[in-house]
Amino acid sequence: MVEHKRIGILTSGGDCAGLNPVIRAAVYRAVGTYNWEVFGIRQATQGLMQRPPKAIKLELEKIDPLLTAGGTILGTTNKGDPFAFPMPDGTILDRSEEIIEGYHLLELNALIGIGGDGSLAILRKVAQQGNLNLVGIPKTIDNDVSCTELSIGFNTAVKIATEALDRLHFTAASHSRVMILEVMGRDAGHIALNAGIAGGADVILIPEIPYKTERICEYIRKRQDLGKNYSLVIVAEAVRTENGEFVTTNDSFGQSRFGGIGQYLAHRISGCSGAETRVTVLGHIQRGGTPSPTDRIIASAFGVAAVDLIAEEKYDHMVAWQNRQVFSVPIVDAIAKYRAVDLNDTLVKTARSIGICLGD
Repeated sequence: MVEHKRIGILTSGGDCAGLNPVIRAAVYRAVGTYNWEVFGIRQATQGLMQRPPKAIKLELEKIDPLLTAGGTILGTTNKGDPFAFPMPDGTILDRSEEIIEGYHLLELNALIGIGGDGSLAILRKVAQQGNLNLVGIPKTIDNDVSCTELSIGFNTAVKIATEALDRLHFTAASHSRVMILEVMGRDAGHIALNAGIAGGADVILIPEIPYKTERICEYIRKRQDLGKNYSLVIVAEAVRTENGEFVTTNDSFGQSRFGGIGQYLAHRISGCSGAETRVTVLGHIQRGGTPSPTDRIIASAFGVAAVDLIAEEKYDHMVAWQNRQVFSVPIVDAIAKYRAVDLNDTLVKTARSIGICLGD
């Protein structure tokens, strides 16, 4: 008989589709199978910093609607490193001990952290410092967490980007234009590569493969010579200029963010191909909305598996998806490096084999 436990669950980093289905599955397993208590931590680690800690008890009778709900009912944040937390007076404070204290004030036996590689790295550092029992679940639309083929949110983001390409086909053909779709992808080009193949893009540009604008224009001109009067280009936001510079903008908080590579390419492609060019930036549309069936399934499997790791007291591990199975890996291995697109990946070979230009 597994002893009674009181566990916490939080969502950290950027939001994405599939977070609520994870929470739902974890509560079903923890409460329904083990008769444990589950507390949802509000606003990630910031909820554990508050006094009293900001948390809600998650009950079985209230979680069914979460399967199809986008975002996260718990809220999240991707600002404020607890080891260097910016205070209102401009000072920087290490607030990691407050998180550890919040964990104990809630009398938790374990914590499930749902996040990307950055969030999981911070959570693990706090857990190691405070000897907390942590289990990780990977989520990121970029799909760049190591040791797992899929992270929560990725499939939905690809679906949304693919649907955008489907729509751009018609307006591009109607006006004989080159349509550029800029998608997210902070470090890796998984969204652009997958959606580009699924959505029939003619050119796919990802951070892992350097490109030449002239090569792209030559490809577009060749299409024009064959009577194909339009082209679709999909580009990941982290693709650099030909000089190797990132294209970024500063937000209202003064933080640098990716954005603008689509416009950069539009100007150059229009100049060297003679084609009228337009840009669509999907941005946060890729994060929102109802999770896809695949994300609901992966999220459900991950939520159950994370609770089972706690039952086994197999802490400091992250659940992962490989070969249609859930297994676990040490968190330290998952955050050791990000998962970039492998240049020998099947999808890279597939794109080249069906005539898609990758810019090189």
